[in-house]
Amino acid sequence: MSATKEQEIVPKSVQTRQIKVGKWNESLKKSDVNQIWTELHRIVSSHPLVRASKRAGFLVEEGRHNAYTDLTQELFVALLGKERFAHYIDTGMTDAEVEAEISQIELTNMLTAELRKRYPESYRLARRVSTLIQTGKTFKRFDNINSPDVHRRLADRLYGLAEWKNEKTRRNVQEMEERVKAVSFQSRDTRMVGCTGDAQIVISNVELEKLIVRVFKAIDSPVDVRSLRSFVMSRLPIMDIYLVPVGGATDNGEEDKMEFDFVDTRENPEENVLRREGELTAAGFVDNFLNNLNKSVRGKTKQYNRMINVLWHCYLISDSGTQLEVAEMLGVSDSLVSDYRKRIETNLQQLSFNGVNEARQFEKALRRAVREIIAVEKAEKVSV
Repeated sequence: MSATKEQEIVPKSVQTRQIKVGKWNESLKKSDVNQIWTELHRIVSSHPLVRASKRAGFLVEEGRHNAYTDLTQELFVALLGKERFAHYIDTGMTDAEVEAEISQIELTNMLTAELRKRYPESYRLARRVSTLIQTGKTFKRFDNINSPDVHRRLADRLYGLAEWKNEKTRRNVQEMEERVKAVSFQSRDTRMVGCTGDAQIVISNVELEKLIVRVFKAIDSPVDVRSLRSFVMSRLPIMDIYLVPVGGATDNGEEDKMEFDFVDTRENPEENVLRREGELTAAGFVDNFLNNLNKSVRGKTKQYNRMINVLWHCYLISDSGTQLEVAEMLGVSDSLVSDYRKRIETNLQQLSFNGVNEARQFEKALRRAVREIIAVEKAEKVSV
């Protein structure tokens, strides 16, 4: 009797849950660009991978006003460029089918491609860790032992060593973070791989599996895949070069601060020598970097000045606004700004620093050089 009631109650609760689906066919047939853009913005704002990327700080170009505007515009341009809107009408896809394809395929592919471009080594190693724990006989899944048919996202699944008992106790994340620090840091394998030979191995699959085993033994607990990837990669020398501000934090104006003695921050003789060496090295990096940018536009002054302005507003200062706002400020199209950003990031990823000091000095030297170029450009416009 109770089972019959349960079967009657469940459909009612399911029926009350309505999934928002846009009126895609109506908007596409009318060519209502504003409504299409609004629906895309809704999908972007509610997409779980977008939210995860925002929390992790991957949407570095988001600007001050709307965190998802730039991403919505990129998605709109991508769909338009691939003629997907026309395809949806020609094939007679339903509103639900259009919604599912844009959300689950187009937007997801665009986000993963962006992550792969910005953080190539981190992305590649995270996928390798996920593959090894799913296919290796050394590991087993713990969250579906009592219910093999349970469906859960890969990042939330629990894995551990195959030799452990099914009733293995799970530790809290904070304790596991402390215990994983006992695992020795892996040296970097500098052999080049890939079809173009432009990527380093970092660590072979055999060594990576051994490292995962050492991490599991250190934490002595089943752990979700997301945390495991973080633990393993914290023991690897990953180098994802991406230009971000590295200046110190500013005073937030708090009145009730604990009093303490200020540390003497003046540099000692050794730090002075290292700073000077870093400045000289950084200056050389900046010259080569700017020369490569100039070559990428074949030495054309107008295009080079535009690229320098994109570099300044999109990377070297933090309050210039979104990519669309920068494009409007410079009087160029959003697609042109996006193209310049790709060229800047391509040249940036070719840089190699020996430490944080060199990277910091490079940022300072680059900011000074770009500021001077922009000042000269403005002076020339005034004189004309």
